[in-house]
Amino acid sequence: MKTSVSDRTASSAAAAPAAAAPAAALATDRLRADAARWPDVAHGPRGSATRTAVTRLIVQRALAALPLRTALGDAPVTGDEGPLVRVHDPEAFFRRIGTDGLIGFGESYMAGEWEADDLVGALTVLASHLTSLVPRPLQRLRGAWARRRPSGQRNTLEGARQNIHRHYDLSNDLFALFLDPTMTYSSAVFRKRPVVWSDLTDAQHRKIDRLLDLAGVGDGTRLLEIGTGWGELALRAAARGARVVSVTLSQEQRDLATSRIAQAGHADRVSVELCDYRQVTGRYDAVVSVEMIEAVGADYWPVYFDTLERLLLPGGRIALQAITMPHARMLATRTTYTWIHKYIFPGGLIPSVEAIEQHTAAAGLRMRENDGYGGHYAETLRLWRERFTQRSAEVDALGFDPVFRRMWEFYLAYSEAGFRAGYLDVRQLLLTRATTTARDGGLR
Repeated sequence: MKTSVSDRTASSAAAAPAAAAPAAALATDRLRADAARWPDVAHGPRGSATRTAVTRLIVQRALAALPLRTALGDAPVTGDEGPLVRVHDPEAFFRRIGTDGLIGFGESYMAGEWEADDLVGALTVLASHLTSLVPRPLQRLRGAWARRRPSGQRNTLEGARQNIHRHYDLSNDLFALFLDPTMTYSSAVFRKRPVVWSDLTDAQHRKIDRLLDLAGVGDGTRLLEIGTGWGELALRAAARGARVVSVTLSQEQRDLATSRIAQAGHADRVSVELCDYRQVTGRYDAVVSVEMIEAVGADYWPVYFDTLERLLLPGGRIALQAITMPHARMLATRTTYTWIHKYIFPGGLIPSVEAIEQHTAAAGLRMRENDGYGGHYAETLRLWRERFTQRSAEVDALGFDPVFRRMWEFYLAYSEAGFRAGYLDVRQLLLTRATTTARDGGLR
């Protein structure tokens, strides 16, 4: 597998300027962040004393109403039930939240300023009460304090390449440490739950096969895959006799996918191209795209669905797998800059089912099937998170530092909690043309 460690850790962090005031010393492992790589983790925000004090009152009041136990510094544990959240450096913790909201909350974890005996459990409690954590009067002022997404993260042709590069080109070896041998980085569909690691490969194949069945992929199908991953779906489609064009913006993914496809003897049936979906030409019997719409960005959803319609042959079928969130929450946060945008997926936005329906209809497409299985994603993420944690020494050996490890542990736990709380869902969708078009050549 191809890997180049050099500055990957730096590329995964946002290039925000460092603030002047250093974070206080930790009471636990005395984690020290490299200020060049992690400026906003190594140097906490300035934050006014008044704002920090008000934040402390609001956050403590919110935590007291939740099924959580909390310990602030050397103070006794409060609360009678739930996971224990231990804040080692309350001053830095509340200053970060008061200045940067949930971005500060995540950066405080990266800095080692707080821990939880059950990180997923604690984050699930918080995700389940997300809309009530901030008092309603302050929620109405969201626009005054919530950061707006930087224009540099818009998914223009160049912006999309940079956004994808920052996550998917980190290292094939890194992803191989916690993914199963199929190298599939999307939700599996399990036969039964709870699950163990040995269930994952079969569950990933089951997910892929369901999508290929949904799209009607078989012998002779001309298939377009938007978002290659590391090639497993293209491999299984080729094994059915399909001819596949798969497009990706990740050089690392393309390199490994091409190698895997050649080793499997399907190089004559599969072409993997470094190409933006907007630049694809030709027409296809089927289009499959797995958890790629989340990277498109709301500004480009109309272009995305128009492109799907343009590329589809008469009678063709489109199978999508998409992470979704409630429509009201999507509308409230669609312009907000979050911890996920800053550190994990720049430029992304999770759509709602309603948003997908609106844009598919506008593009002349119709949603024919819509199956959700968010609980399966929670289990998929649990297996990835446990594997990642177990192999921390190997992550270190690839050149990623402790702050990176804490960042990814938080990301995987944060995502799992979203599905366990029902805040997030994942769905498999079938789209077809709603009506015939001039491009179809008449009635069908």
